[in-house]
Amino acid sequence: MRLRMLVGILLIAVGVFVLVRGWSYTSQQGVVQIGEFKATVEEKRVVPPWIGGVVIVAGALVLTTGRWRRGAS
Repeated sequence: MRLRMLVGILLIAVGVFVLVRGWSYTSQQGVVQIGEFKATVEEKRVVPPWIGGVVIVAGALVLTTGRWRRGAS
């Protein structure tokens, strides 16, 4: 049960972080390679804020399903 609670709280924290601060990452792609010459493109991408909301809901579900199962036993 403690592991489930920890995972739920962690998911909620990550979701709040994405909603409040945003989260970005860099994607690197090779475009052209001719002999020893290689050109690459780095693109900075941002995780959409709605993903944070989905992660918060998932964390809440993890927390609540653990309580329901415990109460039903």
